[in-house]
Amino acid sequence: MADHYFSAEPGSADVRRTVEARIWGREYTFTTATGVFSRDRLDIGTSVFLREVEPPRQAGTFLDLGTGYGPIACALAVEVPEATVWAVDVNTRALELTAENAKAAGVAERVRAVLPDDVPEDVRFDEIWSNPAIHIGKPELHKMLLRWLERLAPGGVGWFVVGKNLGGDSLQRWMTDQGYPCERVGSAKGFRVLRATNAGPAPS
Repeated sequence: MADHYFSAEPGSADVRRTVEARIWGREYTFTTATGVFSRDRLDIGTSVFLREVEPPRQAGTFLDLGTGYGPIACALAVEVPEATVWAVDVNTRALELTAENAKAAGVAERVRAVLPDDVPEDVRFDEIWSNPAIHIGKPELHKMLLRWLERLAPGGVGWFVVGKNLGGDSLQRWMTDQGYPCERVGSAKGFRVLRATNAGPAPS
């Protein structure tokens, strides 16, 4: 079977390259590799995402869900010097790259690149940032999103970018139906940028 970027252990040769990206007014050089998401550039969805949403203004605990080689996680840590960023992915090669890119950006001590099950159960997130892996299929996508939305702190915010033709509008409605009021805050190049909130009480 061919590798997918959501493969746990990519079977392809680990061929490295670098890509340049400008995020929130800063220039970055990221190391990427075969077997990870959008290895040749910062993908269009993430580019739209980071243009439409400003970085957090306050320190907190953030989650980059589906981190890939870590551009969102690294940028969050750079922009918010007191933040802790959990960079989660199922792809071990992506996690290695995220750790390497965090070190290059000078934020390695605050970016924790880990598998989903390695995030301690008691960690709660002030913000979630995600360009989610839509191609895993709707049932798995919903399961994944609920797992992490349930860990949003009261008043916490989830930011998501999803292609319109990949179900961005229906996902907005679905999150609202799950108890996480969701609104569209941006739309460009066929992508929806969504903001979901946890307005409920703290979990027992």
